[in-house]
Amino acid sequence: MANSALEIVGLLLTLIGLIGAAASTGMPMWRVTAFIGENIIVFETRYEGLWMNCFRQANIRMQCKVYDSLLALSPDLQAARGLMCCAVALAGLGILISLLGMQCTSCIGNNDRAKRLVLIIAGSMIILACLCCVIPVSWTGHVIIRDFYNPLLIDAQRRELGEALYIGWVASAFLLAGGCMFMCCNLQSEDKGSERYVYSRTSDYMAYPPQQLPRQQLVMLPQTQPQFQPVLSRQPSTNYSYQSRHPSVRSGVAYL
Repeated sequence: MANSALEIVGLLLTLIGLIGAAASTGMPMWRVTAFIGENIIVFETRYEGLWMNCFRQANIRMQCKVYDSLLALSPDLQAARGLMCCAVALAGLGILISLLGMQCTSCIGNNDRAKRLVLIIAGSMIILACLCCVIPVSWTGHVIIRDFYNPLLIDAQRRELGEALYIGWVASAFLLAGGCMFMCCNLQSEDKGSERYVYSRTSDYMAYPPQQLPRQQLVMLPQTQPQFQPVLSRQPSTNYSYQSRHPSVRSGVAYL
């Protein structure tokens, strides 16, 4: 029952992480214009994302333009595209696979070992999705901070961390928590189950000598002589083995 509750919690955490990773991938707020120094034009904000550039004027409307060429992008944005897409795909497949192995579902039947193996595979895929999400987000954040403190760049070229980066970091944390719940619970159950049935084909067999049973003394029971009782009958009896001090009348008549 405890494992079933942890599996449901892990599924919810992974689902939240998947939504966050997908939102971070599609949002253009990876790089935001920094209003520092002489850059006092605050009614126009520029956003740079993985797929497009956007301009927002006076918090009224936003105009976006998709990148014309992939090769014209910086290396960190090119790598971020592929890794974020892999993160979303791995997280989605991990959720679908975990549904097959959860205890509250009957897709595999009553095979507990197969269910644990399926959940371990799903947890490993979710953890890989976490790595694919946190690497591009952290790499882009490092580049932004490095360029911000670069003295060779002017103030108009400096950027700040956008909302999409923070969402990506939070989504990575949810994915890591969900994947660890799927793996740790089932690895512990697998270890407990394997300790019950241990069999080694290379074990040496020992032949034990036959043990002699202790001798038991025979007890002689006293034999009692059977006591004969007289049997009454209408016919004259010819059996004179019964000894009696007083002969019966029928025996006298038979003698005559």
